[in-house]
Amino acid sequence: MSKFNLQRAITGSLAVIALSCSIQSSASAGNIIRQPLPDLTAAIKPDLPSLDPAMMLEDGSVVRLVVKLGQRRVFVYQGDELKGNFPVAVGRAGWETPKGTFKVLNMEKNPAWKNPWTGDVIKAGRDNPMGERAIDFWTDGRMFAAFHGTTNESLVGQAVSHGCIRMRNADIRIMYDMVSMGTPVIIEP
Repeated sequence: MSKFNLQRAITGSLAVIALSCSIQSSASAGNIIRQPLPDLTAAIKPDLPSLDPAMMLEDGSVVRLVVKLGQRRVFVYQGDELKGNFPVAVGRAGWETPKGTFKVLNMEKNPAWKNPWTGDVIKAGRDNPMGERAIDFWTDGRMFAAFHGTTNESLVGQAVSHGCIRMRNADIRIMYDMVSMGTPVIIEP
């Protein structure tokens, strides 16, 4: 997003906030305004981008991940343009990958893995089942679901995980560089 567009978006938002604050100040001072508010829709330009810079690229388009569990693929979109797609392994029966709309919560290169049942920690390296990258998108406060690499790439394309989305290490490295904190993640059946 250019500095000019961000400045326009912020200026427009501040004008709406200032109007709202002045109406509240007048009302709290006992001067209740009983006339209709001006129509602000004319002042809002439809070409202004959202104010969430974490999900915006330089050109103002939103990057999002769409997982189609039935196809066992993740699709990377920039705006409406498909930028890439990769095969994935998904959650097995009883440990299904959560469906819904989420966002990237955490990103880590060469993550360690803590076994949720034993508490054992496997440091980054060749034997780590998380592979070379992890992109968390869901948590219940104790467990997490993430896109991550794998030490067993032959299982990609199958329903074998405990809810995470496993990817080939080369693919997760590429996708990791395409997303950022807050990137929308949509998981469909």
